[in-house]
Amino acid sequence: MAGDGRTTPDTGVPTRNWAGNVTWSAARRHRPTTVDELRELVAASRRIRAVGSRHSFNRLADTTGDLVAVDGLPPTVEIDPVANTATVAAGLRYGEVAARLHEQGYALPNLASLPHISVAGAVATATHGSGERHGNLATSVVALELVTVDGDLIRVDSTDARFPGLVVGLGAYGVVTRVTLALVPTFEIRQYVHLDLPREAMDEALASAYSVSLFTDWRGTGFDQVWRKQLADRPPPPARWLGATAADTPRHPVPGLPGDTCTVQLGVPGPWHERLPHFRPEFTPSSGQELQSEYHLPRTAAAEALAALDDVRDRIAAVVQICELRTVAADRLWLSPQYDRDTLSIHFTWIPDAGAVTPVVAAVEERLAPFAPRPHWGKIFGLPPAAVAAAYPRFADAVAAMVAADPTGTFRNDLLDRYLPR
Repeated sequence: MAGDGRTTPDTGVPTRNWAGNVTWSAARRHRPTTVDELRELVAASRRIRAVGSRHSFNRLADTTGDLVAVDGLPPTVEIDPVANTATVAAGLRYGEVAARLHEQGYALPNLASLPHISVAGAVATATHGSGERHGNLATSVVALELVTVDGDLIRVDSTDARFPGLVVGLGAYGVVTRVTLALVPTFEIRQYVHLDLPREAMDEALASAYSVSLFTDWRGTGFDQVWRKQLADRPPPPARWLGATAADTPRHPVPGLPGDTCTVQLGVPGPWHERLPHFRPEFTPSSGQELQSEYHLPRTAAAEALAALDDVRDRIAAVVQICELRTVAADRLWLSPQYDRDTLSIHFTWIPDAGAVTPVVAAVEERLAPFAPRPHWGKIFGLPPAAVAAAYPRFADAVAAMVAADPTGTFRNDLLDRYLPR
């Protein structure tokens, strides 16, 4: 502890995000080890933002004041067998939480492709997995504990009128310390990879399993790979499923990269947390040599949206490493990209060259504009603030709740001021 009661700036909190394309503007960086220490820090700060596993590609977590990492807080996972919930430390990564839940016979309904991301960061930005009947990761949240602008520790659940705005809160309400998640019984998944799916089979493919991802490098009109994660008790797909061929060796989504860093394929059954992500937690999925963008569109507009992007196919192909299409079920969280509509997400993993990527991102956004795209809050986008606001029916309610919770703007930054102005 420093003399003023804060943690010292030399805490080992990294100065940049995971991809290295953003260097934090923070004057001080902190990693408290107790909630009381965090409360004292927040109460004394004029500007403060929390940072999770740093898997963001814009300045959502940035601040000119105090940057605080919560992964130094006690790594607790408390299961309530009566309520079928788990209250977990905000800084834990999903891979850690999932393994501990499975040991006790529990599961979460879905996981993102990376098990390396922190619980609080993923929830705050509505990060998601895939599946037409599955919501994003935030839809499993039944309560949050957070430190507010005055340093108070509060618990908020669905009985609070602010709850649908606070869950996907973008860090604007306070620093989350613990998250309570609804659980289901543990289950098993088999994962199959199929190659060269025709585009006309897209809709049937997306609806064909518990979780489905379609991958394309935009050099052809179809999909290079389909990753299907089906419940283990379902019959295996035929060898020529929907005109695609079955992969006979493990695959990586990015062409040319080894498949041994990915979760087990070839139909071998395994626990939910070892199949639903694309990558194994013990491996770094990549070196961070990439940029990412993602847009969420009405599920009913999938074919039309892809056709619109065909106009810039060559430009996308020149700077994309891989593009992934997934579906996500509608929810009622005010700033969730899936608010009130079943969704198709189109995710672009770009080369790490902002100068080359930025104009292509603008071209993609122009083609998708008729479909009211909602960008992933933690990835690269350049949509006009008015267009983003218009895409969210409860946008004004979300902004009003943020201002009421933080009238001094302690938890705000330039990105929030631009896209959610007070």
